[in-house]
Amino acid sequence: MEQITLGDVTVTRVWEYFGPVDMTPETFFPDSPKNVWEDGASWLEPHFLDSGTRIVNSAIQTWLLRSEGRTILVDTGVGNHKERPYAPVWSHRETDFLANLARAGVAPEDVDIVINTHLHIDHVGWNTYLDGRSWVPTFPRATYLMPKDDFVFWNPENGHKPVLGRGNQNVFEDSVAPVHEAGQTLLWENSHRIDANLRLEAAPGHTPGSSVLTLTSGTDRAVFVGDMLHNPVQILEPDTNSCFCEDPAGARATRRKVLGRAADTNALVIPAHLGGHGAVEVAREGEKFAIKGWAPFTPYTEQR
Repeated sequence: MEQITLGDVTVTRVWEYFGPVDMTPETFFPDSPKNVWEDGASWLEPHFLDSGTRIVNSAIQTWLLRSEGRTILVDTGVGNHKERPYAPVWSHRETDFLANLARAGVAPEDVDIVINTHLHIDHVGWNTYLDGRSWVPTFPRATYLMPKDDFVFWNPENGHKPVLGRGNQNVFEDSVAPVHEAGQTLLWENSHRIDANLRLEAAPGHTPGSSVLTLTSGTDRAVFVGDMLHNPVQILEPDTNSCFCEDPAGARATRRKVLGRAADTNALVIPAHLGGHGAVEVAREGEKFAIKGWAPFTPYTEQR
């Protein structure tokens, strides 16, 4: 199953990549307790951790939503043909993402809205494609919703010094600026109502403009959390950040707030990069959280 229905909204998982991301848990999550990986090996492997190499496994995927007659994409992955000198795992990739999107019944011209939860390298790649020597919007009719704070932060003209160093090099130029120059962006702040079912909310910490998308339809609830968490270990240990968080204290506070609200409202938590079943229900467990159940999406079983 690659599609579920939440109230009046359908949610479809469209994959681009699943496999290793060339980082051990100690590198990816430097402040995570060592025992959590050892104690959790039986369920972390193979979807979230490779047992042989101890390299973290991750998914690059887009969440396709159909709501109130519109076709909406949440994050657009890595993209093809992108020059990524400081992130070789994502450089010059050749994936079948657009074919996978077509198998879900969507052509680029069908997309009404693209949501970039933040503007990291692996969330904006398919915003554009290479047409000859020019990067042009992949989704010609879409409005691209981008958090203004991230747009400002990642614009190289503003001279910010991210924790990524040069890891996001070229991303603004080839995956953000061409869409803005085409007049297809809407830069929002604080919150943005998309329709009766969907609302964007600022959730800073991972990046200055990181956001979450909340879904409320009928009795169903979900929250698309982008990179608020990359791995289910961060549910069990909510103070564990990835090495990519710009504001570590802010990221921890946001994670606790969003997970707490999800637990209290029985909302499905849908991160950008979870392999396996892709999404999870959580419950409070003292000062931390527990995994209550997994979504019914078919788990990835191989590198793609």
